[in-house]
Amino acid sequence: MTDQAPAAQTDSPEIPGKPVSASRTTLSHIMTHNDTNLLGTVHGGVIMKLVDDAAGAVAGRHSGGPAVTASMDEMAFIEPVRVGDLVHVKAQVNWTGRTSMEVGVRVLAERWNESAPATHVGSAYLVFAAVDADGKPRRVPQVLPETDRDRRRYQEAQIRRTHRLARRRAILELREKRAAEGFDD
Repeated sequence: MTDQAPAAQTDSPEIPGKPVSASRTTLSHIMTHNDTNLLGTVHGGVIMKLVDDAAGAVAGRHSGGPAVTASMDEMAFIEPVRVGDLVHVKAQVNWTGRTSMEVGVRVLAERWNESAPATHVGSAYLVFAAVDADGKPRRVPQVLPETDRDRRRYQEAQIRRTHRLARRRAILELREKRAAEGFDD
């Protein structure tokens, strides 16, 4: 018999993966005068809220429970959105880690009373963390890309993750260096 305590079980049982299509969703909303900015177009914050709502729904569906926005990696506004546009926010999980996932979002707009094809007006990438009832991180199922496009998105998400982590590391190193030099900013 040894005096060592038994090793703690740090790994939970493997969670079965989920295909991208299991949580992919579209949120649609018609834009009104209440959504406009001073220029008469739809306020970017309104679009960002729709993006976060759709991405949050996808993250919750994929992870099987609560998920919180950890970061918005990128939000690109390509074309203005106007009053009377029917906006479609399409979201899917692109990549998963142990407790986090990247959700890609594509924003399309079309006139509510026309049958012309929708126009791509914006794109975003958000990172969500799955949390338990106490707000602690919890495991997420691995995402299973199904198409060539899904596989490309998975690879691109890995590149964005690498860049996020490198940027965070470089900023922390700079702050530590400045603190060692006596700067207290």
